[in-house]
Amino acid sequence: MPRITLLLLTGILLSFCSCRSDFETTASTGDLTFSKDTVYLDTVFTNLSSSTFALKVYNHSKKDINIPQIKFAKGLNSKYRMSVDGAQGNQGKMFENVTLLAKDSLYIFIETTVESDSSTPKEFLNTDQIEFDSGANLQKVELVTLVQDAVLLYPKRNTDGTTETLPIGNEKIYGFYLDKNDPIHGNEFHFTNKKAYVIYGYAAVPEGETVTFDPGARVYFHANSGLIVSKNSSINVNGTKSVTDKLENEVIFSSDRQQPDFAYIPGQWGTIWMQNGSANNKIQNLTVKNATVGLLAEGNNGTAASIKNTQIYNCTHYGIQGKNAIIEGENIVINYTGQASLACTYGGNYKFTHCTFNNNWSSPGQLAVYISNYISGAVPEAKNLTQAAFNNCIIYGSYSNEMLLDKKPEALFNYQFNNCVIKSNKNNNSDYQFETDPVHYNAIILNKDPKFFNPNINNFNIDNTSPAFAKGNSAYLIPLDILGITRTLPPDLGAYQSKPFN
Repeated sequence: MPRITLLLLTGILLSFCSCRSDFETTASTGDLTFSKDTVYLDTVFTNLSSSTFALKVYNHSKKDINIPQIKFAKGLNSKYRMSVDGAQGNQGKMFENVTLLAKDSLYIFIETTVESDSSTPKEFLNTDQIEFDSGANLQKVELVTLVQDAVLLYPKRNTDGTTETLPIGNEKIYGFYLDKNDPIHGNEFHFTNKKAYVIYGYAAVPEGETVTFDPGARVYFHANSGLIVSKNSSINVNGTKSVTDKLENEVIFSSDRQQPDFAYIPGQWGTIWMQNGSANNKIQNLTVKNATVGLLAEGNNGTAASIKNTQIYNCTHYGIQGKNAIIEGENIVINYTGQASLACTYGGNYKFTHCTFNNNWSSPGQLAVYISNYISGAVPEAKNLTQAAFNNCIIYGSYSNEMLLDKKPEALFNYQFNNCVIKSNKNNNSDYQFETDPVHYNAIILNKDPKFFNPNINNFNIDNTSPAFAKGNSAYLIPLDILGITRTLPPDLGAYQSKPFN
């Protein structure tokens, strides 16, 4: 192309573009539309920043518009803050002369932090509005947040600038010891139902002490956090039966991410770790959600860890893992685990009665129950499994095999299943002679669907059409089911007394 022609075209283009200002706009007329009429920031805890929530604002007109003002109704006193397409504005509270191009949109990102004091109620709503423009053109989007007043527990900073840690073997982890006489919280060994608790890092019970959880206590764990019950210390979870779906008397351990998108995501925090040498651990009416391992028990110092009326869901590894532990379980329900709902490993002594061990994990290869008497590479590699007894239980799940017996001959491997539903494809193996081996199996219902109400939402109720209906042995009867309902005779298998489906 000749140079003169190129210069002429360039001049024409520049002349055309210069006829219009980049921000030539018309005034807003109150015709904005929004991705949401109300932004719910879900449950947040006092003194902690919420997650960030997005609102999209649309200009469907053919004209570029100017929004004179975007602000909170409560002004600079608002508990919320926002950014508009990344800009922070006046303290994140107010923006002026915001341009929104024709047929375009912008993002508003919203967060909140609510501080607490002695007058803060246990639970309350934090509300406000985002106002666009004013007068006749005023448009509003509601903001609603449920706020729980919370006790924050976390490692303290030492005088030398380092952060408190816990010794675990030859390692140190981010964590701290609970304190009976903490200057801020008082007795940290006693978790009440007056406020929620949020734990950062691993909270450890010092040797010789007992941590107690009252009915209705709520404990939320941050990522890579959990609870450690040390040698010669104990855990006492004192949940009781609830009368509503809110589980008002249940003790709940869960993640501190309370948005609905995180409600069923496994592995958001660590575990409740009852270390070797802990003693007299008693757990009842507890719900555990979204952990790596729900309950991890080691050794137990010769005393059985008692676990009753407990539900555990959405764990990346195990719901309950015993490592050469002593566990007595009644009315336990576990589902959605990445390896096994129940893992009795490295020997030990286990007895489970009226339990429902199910696994509906989304990929194959996972189990409802795994039992072994060894850990590869451990010293010694194998330890005695003196007992693994399952009475009036259901062992089921999504795949063709939901139970695995894994043993080394150099240590004892004693097991027995009485009056259980079992899903297994190994009935030709010598360890799985369900119908012809009375030493290990009695009254087994093999590969029959228990007809749970809806295992996908962790509802394991059965009705009188279930193969588990009235198939229990009264010799192993636990009089009340997991909901506190009296069992009939002969009892149903699993954790729930049957009832008609609605």
